[in-house]
Amino acid sequence: MFTGIIEAIGEIADIRMIDGDMRVRVRTGELDLGDVKLGDSIATNGICLTAVELPGDGFVADVSKETLAHSRFPDMSVGEKVNLEKAMMPVSRFGGHIVSGHVDGLGQIVDRHDDARSVRLTIQAPKSLQRYIAAKGSITIDGVSLTVNSVNGADFGLNIVPHTAQETIIDSYRQGRWVHLEVDLIARYLERLMGASDSDAEPGEGLTMNKLAAAGFMRR
Repeated sequence: MFTGIIEAIGEIADIRMIDGDMRVRVRTGELDLGDVKLGDSIATNGICLTAVELPGDGFVADVSKETLAHSRFPDMSVGEKVNLEKAMMPVSRFGGHIVSGHVDGLGQIVDRHDDARSVRLTIQAPKSLQRYIAAKGSITIDGVSLTVNSVNGADFGLNIVPHTAQETIIDSYRQGRWVHLEVDLIARYLERLMGASDSDAEPGEGLTMNKLAAAGFMRR
């Protein structure tokens, strides 16, 4: 489990395809690996990877076919910068929101512009994820916990403050880039509990205000 608060920026040091899946080595830069052991999880651009080797300057992890099918890893290259976060501990401060490290899909940046010292991003989500994204709700972009400022159909807007831009890879984002999306964990489980299981449903066809009221989550 993670919080979406990035601890360091790392770099892809090596990529190898092995029997149909991938083994990746990541240099972790300023990330403190003193408390990391084999088998521990490190979120890399929001994807939970298990450390299978600890060479000293980073970690090595296997990337399964499932992860390759739902992430940017097939297009990533040696030297590419990545956001890193170690799995949270029970005593950690919960600064972001509940992040599982299980990416739901890819979004594309359709607009970027400066707004005073902040950066405004507009990202287009795939149809299957639209209904989980709500204004003032939480979403994870390449492992970064962010607040959704606006929603317009498939597009949603984000405000990136200077500190977040400086401490993550977001400052390098440009129009057309694909990013990892993880929607709010609570939204996914709430929809499932409410009985909406059709992944092809149009936005709004799953969880509704009437269903929430009937289940006692709100007053009519």
